[in-house]
Amino acid sequence: MSAQLAARFGTVLPVTYRRRPTNTGFKAGNIRDFCNRWGELHEFALTLDADSLMTADAVLRLVRVMQVNPQLGILQSLVIGMPSTSAFARIFQFGMRLGMRSYTIGSAWWQGDCGPYWGHNAIIRIAPFVMHCQLPVLGKGALIDGHILSHDQVEAVLMRRAGYEVRVMPEEGASFEQNPPTLIEFIRRDLRWCQGNMQYWHFLGMPGLKWVSRYQLAFALLMFLGSPGWIGLLVFGSIAVALAGSGRSFIHPVPGFLVFCLVLIMWFAPKIVTVIDVLTRSSLRQSFGGGCRFMAGVIIETIFFVMLAPIMWFSHTIFLARLLAGRSVGWGPQARDDHQVPWSLAARQLWPHTLLGASTLGLLALTVPAAIPYALFVAGGPLLSIPLAVVTASPALGRAMVRVGLGRLPAETAPPREMAALALPAVELAAGQRA
Repeated sequence: MSAQLAARFGTVLPVTYRRRPTNTGFKAGNIRDFCNRWGELHEFALTLDADSLMTADAVLRLVRVMQVNPQLGILQSLVIGMPSTSAFARIFQFGMRLGMRSYTIGSAWWQGDCGPYWGHNAIIRIAPFVMHCQLPVLGKGALIDGHILSHDQVEAVLMRRAGYEVRVMPEEGASFEQNPPTLIEFIRRDLRWCQGNMQYWHFLGMPGLKWVSRYQLAFALLMFLGSPGWIGLLVFGSIAVALAGSGRSFIHPVPGFLVFCLVLIMWFAPKIVTVIDVLTRSSLRQSFGGGCRFMAGVIIETIFFVMLAPIMWFSHTIFLARLLAGRSVGWGPQARDDHQVPWSLAARQLWPHTLLGASTLGLLALTVPAAIPYALFVAGGPLLSIPLAVVTASPALGRAMVRVGLGRLPAETAPPREMAALALPAVELAAGQRA
């Protein structure tokens, strides 16, 4: 690939591919190595992952915004999923497309110049990055020692501490990434993030940080530390209801129902806003394949989300327990290509999840069956995790979804020229159905 790029653009733009013999510091080490060796030759650097795609217009806009505001240290673009023929990825990134824009617009408003940095599809100002964003190596007393794995948000708060702004541009449609094609790969990626985020403990008390920056680090921790609370609610709540003999003896129905509704509103509010926006704009509806296909996708994604969330909660809970016992995961590359998940692999990876769902629902079935509908919101996903992993990895299901337009994204309806040049199977298959 680098040879092809050099052959095409070498006369106007130097293209260099480098692979460090020792990958010290992982991705953050790659960026630091570039900045130290060649940073003085450049004012800005565009950070990309191996699965990143940005349009030329999007890159130029990031550069122009940085040029206009010399106090802007990091500018993050809003990243959305690329069209995929994986059923799992299609459903997940359809929901991501529903929620991320409204969520990011809101967070950009209140976070202001203490915005997020996700480590890719963003532009950084090299000089202050080199001067102020050097990451420490955590010593043996740390929960997870060594190099900072989830480096991006730490670099963002260090940049803000130095007086430079960190902002996100909440506009979608020009900055893309691939999402994991299967549930197994999605869990694997999330556990790497969980491990990396646990290192943020050591930065919460760092002198000079803005309070919003401290909140961002704490929120990144709570994204995973809240998971054991949900699993505890299922396990201990089920035991308490079973011992009490009725749900009313355990929790008052009126405030309990109100809290339940409040949680659902908090979960789904960003997506509901986008659904209303799409349904009230004809051009947007058509870009998603039409109103009927769009609403069918919303229903499927809602069921999928309610199943996926507790699966991830239990995965985080198991992993955090292993971290406390001194076990960790590696930081290797992820599988990005579509592939099937055999039943045997799904069973090996997800049998604890199935056991959790079956045991809690079985206990309630024997004692207080009326509580089962409420418990299903947490226990249902783990109970069905094995068939969910196998079915959503089916290439046949993914291709069928593309053919009928389920989970269609605007990038499939009208792909930017940079994406069209990639000849993605999902884009070509969707184009064939429209022809």
